[in-house]
Amino acid sequence: MIDVVCGVIENDNGHFLACLRPQGKHLGGLWEFPGGKVEPGESAESALVRELREELAVEIAVGIPLGPVIWTYGERTIRLLPFRCRIIAGVLEALEHEALAWCSPENFNDLRWADADVPILREIFPSGGV
Repeated sequence: MIDVVCGVIENDNGHFLACLRPQGKHLGGLWEFPGGKVEPGESAESALVRELREELAVEIAVGIPLGPVIWTYGERTIRLLPFRCRIIAGVLEALEHEALAWCSPENFNDLRWADADVPILREIFPSGGV
């Protein structure tokens, strides 16, 4: 099983950052919360700080963890470890994604999300209809 972290980043307007995976990569064309693999010997929180710096050129403050999601994509099984977080420095750049979007809870269903991210959406907004 591969441990993967993701950041559930909320802005001051109550919108959440969604990132579009690039075409040609695993799950290309689907939206996700940004993050990546936890390296050996690395804590989940440290991995999240590193990944969001690499993917989005921002520094974050890691907040509370959300429920882990175990998901199998073909022969890959991941344990997705989501954390609420906020941007504390930097300007967002799509360094590894095709697009970035700030979504209100009402707009979550307008995007095609990666399957493992859907339980996170449901946890954030249990009555959101996701």
